[in-house]
Amino acid sequence: MWKKITSVLLTIGFAGLTLAQQIDLNKASEVELDALKGVGPVLTKELMNERKKAPFKDWEDATSRVKGLGPQKASSLSEQGVRVQGSAYSGKAADKKPAKAVDSAKDAASKAKEAPKDSGKAAPKSADATAGKAPPAKN
Repeated sequence: MWKKITSVLLTIGFAGLTLAQQIDLNKASEVELDALKGVGPVLTKELMNERKKAPFKDWEDATSRVKGLGPQKASSLSEQGVRVQGSAYSGKAADKKPAKAVDSAKDAASKAKEAPKDSGKAAPKSADATAGKAPPAKN
């Protein structure tokens, strides 16, 4: 009986740990910010210093004022439950990567078209080219 009760309590406890806790970027403590994946002491200091000047109005305000907080980092933090004025980050950081991949593929294709094509007609010259010929006749 005790094993079942303990098992249920542990399951409930671990389930609570897996739920994303929402943290407001304007109210988070230094410890809470440092605990986030992708946030170290330098970014935490930048966030805290900018926040002292004025609270962040929205994610755009935060990303423009805090060095090291770009669209990808903001997206990652938002997925971890970080909010600014109660709002999750809604930028399109993920949309930029496929565009770059498509552009790279287009660049590679255009370079392949521009490259001179080898017709295969000219054979490379080597020392072995004269090996099968007879020596010149002596008079």
